[in-house]
Amino acid sequence: MDKDHRSLLLVTEPSPQSQLFVDYLRQQLDCPVALVLPRSRPVTPAPSSSLILLDVDHLDDASLQAWYTDHAGQPGVSQAVFNLRDEDRAAELLTTMHLQGVFYRQDDLSLICNGLKTLMEGHPWMSRSLMARLLEFLRQQQRNVYRPTYGLTQREREIIGLLGSGASNHEIAERLAISEHTVKSHLYNTFKKIGVNTRGQAVRWACQHLGTPPLYLERQAETGPPQRTCS
Repeated sequence: MDKDHRSLLLVTEPSPQSQLFVDYLRQQLDCPVALVLPRSRPVTPAPSSSLILLDVDHLDDASLQAWYTDHAGQPGVSQAVFNLRDEDRAAELLTTMHLQGVFYRQDDLSLICNGLKTLMEGHPWMSRSLMARLLEFLRQQQRNVYRPTYGLTQREREIIGLLGSGASNHEIAERLAISEHTVKSHLYNTFKKIGVNTRGQAVRWACQHLGTPPLYLERQAETGPPQRTCS
């Protein structure tokens, strides 16, 4: 990326801390750095040869997706996120967003600057373990393209996939932004289509016929690991 034309858009809420961060990045990166409010999207278009850095502490999933969609595929524009809590959260985002870089809450300023410089040079910034997880997810997705649908709708496949990863009806409803009643209705129809009577049978069916389900990584410490997983 041409140093004279590169720029950074930092999407976060204004605060004394964020302003200090902006000033630090300007000094270290020697390029224009603009602070953009999360709610100010869409901006059209982002400057050419720019990096959009999204603060997940101030953007919910819907806003993240909206920002990403607005600029995905725009020539010369790359996108990254920061303040991620862990690699699980990063892996989840990467299943729906083609991000070029990820940064975690524990990353120090020098590491972030090194990562941003790498991104501005056109290279990705993420750990090998995260890239390996993403590659395995993409391989699984490719394999699943050739699996029969068994008469299931896309929504039914999503729900039984989440069921197979150990999610409760309530968790599935939250994940897909639908009601628990709708989840139960979809599960009832799905059970009839695949010829099972219990959740356990449905989980085993999903593991056998649909493969590894989409990553379900919204684990909470008090609930422990999922009750059932594909072996």
